[in-house]
Parts: sequence; C-alpha cells; structure tokens
Amino acid sequence: MIGYYSYTVILTYLGFVCGSTGLYFAASHRTMIAIICLLLAGFCDMFDGKVAKTKKNRTKEECKFGIQIDSLSDMVCFGILPPMIAWSAGLSKAYQVAVFCCFSLAALIRLAYFNVTEEERQEQTSERRKTYEGLPVTSTALLIPILFCFQKDLGDAFNIVATVVYGLIAAAFITKFKLKKPGNAMMLLFIVFGALELGLLIYKRGHQ
Repeated sequence: MIGYYSYTVILTYLGFVCGSTGLYFAASHRTMIAIICLLLAGFCDMFDGKVAKTKKNRTKEECKFGIQIDSLSDMVCFGILPPMIAWSAGLSKAYQVAVFCCFSLAALIRLAYFNVTEEERQEQTSERRKTYEGLPVTSTALLIPILFCFQKDLGDAFNIVATVVYGLIAAAFITKFKLKKPGNAMMLLFIVFGALELGLLIYKRGHQ
C-alpha cells in the first residue's frame, strides 16, 4: 500500500477519524456528539507531533509526509467540522453560510502557508518551532466547545454571537502575528480545560 503506517502517524490518523465521524454526526444534527468528536480530534493533534519526534531515524520523505498528512487532517477536523457543528445547531442563514465558507477558506490558506514555511524551516534548521504565525486552526478544538457551552444561556443572541465568533476566528487564522508555541505545562492546562468543557457540556445538556 502507498503511504506511511509507522507509529509516528497513528495519532494523526485517529484524529482524522474523529473529525470525519464528527461530520457525520453534525450532518445528522447530533451537535453534542459532533463537539465531542472535535475535542477528541484536538486531543490527538496535541500529541501527534511529539510522538512523531520520538523516532530519530525518520527519513526526509517521512517528515514531509508528516507535514502534509497533519495539515490535511487539520483541514477536516478544524477547518470543516466546526462550521458543520454550527450548521447542525441551526445556524444556516445565507450570511452565516458565507461566514462559515470564509472560515474554512481561511483555515485552508493558513494550513497551506504553514506547509510551505515549515518545509523551508526544516531544511534550514533542526530546531523545534518556537512560535506560530496567526492563530493555529487546532485552537478551534477548545474555542468552539466553550462557545456552545453557553448556547442556552445566550438564548436568541447565540446565533449572532456565534457567527461573529466564527468570523473573528477566521480572521485570526490569516492575521500575521506571533504566538508562542505552548510548552508541556500549557498543554496540560489545555487538556484540563478541554475536560472541563466536556463536563460542562454534558451538565448543561442534562439540565435542558
């Protein structure tokens, strides 16, 4: 079979499966489960790079494949699934669909730009990346669930608030600013925050 199947890409593949599954649930208007899939995809993405770097003898082709497959998976999980979650929750007006298309397009542009710059960077140095340019698309794994945690609290205002938030996130994807890459402590905090989001979503769902 073509492709690479070592342990270095297992989490990326699992994350993609989570994102793809989330799309099916979103299409069936099962928003809560789709959000859980988004959180799981974010968890997989958080560690796939670290796992890949444990293999010291990766070939140049494996490294390039890793960059490409990670971005392709991110496009599905964090560029397409979040708008589908909003659509499944009833945000389906023409102007909202336009915002969601811009969201996905901005994610696509950012990921393609990252692929180009990261490949160039790896040819020049073996040091790990210390900063990001713009908002990483993977941030949606935390930003979108917290938004939906307050869906019922916002009431009728939720549709407008959510549309604005999606638009701001899209703009942040392609805005040129430096963002420090999180360390291990911050990643642990992200995991705790994601678990709290999941607990809050389940709690609020149970008290609707």
